[in-house]
Amino acid sequence: MHNQNFIYFTGSLTGKLLRYRVVKRLILTSLVSIILFCQGFSQQDPLISHYMLNTLTYNPGVAGTSGLICATAINRQQWLGFRGAPSTTLFNINSPVKLFGINSGVGLVLQSDNIGFDKDISASLAYSYLTDLGQGKLGIGISAGIMNKTLDPDWYIPSGDIHTPPSGDPLIPETKESVVTFDAGLGLYYTTDKYYAAISVTHINQPKFKFSKGLPYLSRHFYMTAGYTLQLPNPSFEVLPSVFSYSDGKVIQFNVTSLVRYNKKVWGGVSYRVGDALTGILGLELFNGIKLGYAYDFPLSDIRRNTSGSHEFVVNYCFDIGLGKSQMKYKSIRFL
Repeated sequence: MHNQNFIYFTGSLTGKLLRYRVVKRLILTSLVSIILFCQGFSQQDPLISHYMLNTLTYNPGVAGTSGLICATAINRQQWLGFRGAPSTTLFNINSPVKLFGINSGVGLVLQSDNIGFDKDISASLAYSYLTDLGQGKLGIGISAGIMNKTLDPDWYIPSGDIHTPPSGDPLIPETKESVVTFDAGLGLYYTTDKYYAAISVTHINQPKFKFSKGLPYLSRHFYMTAGYTLQLPNPSFEVLPSVFSYSDGKVIQFNVTSLVRYNKKVWGGVSYRVGDALTGILGLELFNGIKLGYAYDFPLSDIRRNTSGSHEFVVNYCFDIGLGKSQMKYKSIRFL
């Protein structure tokens, strides 16, 4: 990686100390990038604070369960201030359909996720079988698609015998490479007028990427989410608590969120990602039915010393099959 501010000082203790600090930072940054390509590395799916509007990305069972056609676009800029910081753009759309007389749902998920010199682009289709269960609806879903992982390394190695160049390491990539692989997932999603609950697994086939150096793979990720609509004494106000957790089998991440919604048009609240960040969330529905949301993550870990935080923007629109916006159908609190 290039560091244009890397300055060599000689002949003074101050210069040596400054050089040591810069080299240390460079090494730490490089290690973070290398970790992305090692087998068995930890959580690999991008973080999204608006998880309640992004369920289709990690759970195909949600497709069609709202009874509406719903489209969502999300852009997240994480850890601003870091070179090569994570940047994610998502788009998904789903709709209920009848296939051969069977109540079903279909969906499409497009995702671009960049971090360091790793650029991932994925596209997947989702199908869910829908059935009435108790007072709600159950979606049993499967997703299948492709992921293109591109590595475009740009290393900066300080001179000296103590520094190993990429050519001397069997696991460090040297040139730009791009690999496409198959990816699949499964999910169950249950929703009623008052609550929802879901479990799913992504990368169930643990797709591998055959690069010239190393053979990284995507670990299976397990997701669980649930939420509830609590009506307050004032009928104009509702509280929307929800939880969200995921794990790669080694590390577990847990989120808890509480939103207050006014007249189904304006909402705000906070989310806590255990050990990582405190998030403020705001949103509103425009007169044309388009919902806009914003989230700001304030980091709680030591990384806050080097970043101003993370920003996330979301646009959501749901409409009925007749191509007219539904004013009264709020089947799930996922759709704020």
